[in-house]
Amino acid sequence: MHISRRHIHFLVAVGLLWVAGWVVGQHWTSTRVADPGQWVIQTSGRYPYRERGDFVLAELDLRNGDTVLDIGAGDGYWTEKMAQAVGPEGRVYAGEVEQRQVERLQSHFGDLAQVEPYLCPMDNTGLAENTCDLVFLSQTWHHIDQDVHEGYLKHLRSVVRPTGRLCIIERYLAISQTRSTHGTQISRLTAEAESTGWILLRHSIIPGTDYFMAVFVQRELFQTEGRDAD
Repeated sequence: MHISRRHIHFLVAVGLLWVAGWVVGQHWTSTRVADPGQWVIQTSGRYPYRERGDFVLAELDLRNGDTVLDIGAGDGYWTEKMAQAVGPEGRVYAGEVEQRQVERLQSHFGDLAQVEPYLCPMDNTGLAENTCDLVFLSQTWHHIDQDVHEGYLKHLRSVVRPTGRLCIIERYLAISQTRSTHGTQISRLTAEAESTGWILLRHSIIPGTDYFMAVFVQRELFQTEGRDAD
């Protein structure tokens, strides 16, 4: 069978498009600094990373039916966006440590059956084992007493399902130009997480901000196929 050069070029082009589409689907981006100004911090205000909400949600890639725990839900900004993503078949637990704030969330989300605001303990989530596909903390981690970090992370391992994830958004103190100490160093967070069985899957500086987004998964996912563990 004779295959023309034009046909070969067409097949190569289709193959390249498929690869490009697959890469985009994996949310892979180049680390090349093409413009010296591309990482300039441009946003301002109390929650600048919210201006990049589309970036955060794309990284999380929530699906219909997922169960999410939003620890320190605050005004419900992320709870609302995640409730839309998981749909009526999913669930978003909106945890807060003050009853007054829980009541505000209950009033705000009264028409969304998939949202469940609740009073969250300070040293754990109060949820049962294997409850969540994602645990999400936005500018909340640094408020948790450092003395309970290890125990808290171990507890989250039990709450998150085997293929679930832990996402933490914090101000990156190493690049922050503010005087605020409300933030976390990625190195410290990663060390704490690794010591309790979490593995850093990806961390990204949220474009245009001095905040990072770190996503962790459980160590047990990283098995070597066909080999016994040493």
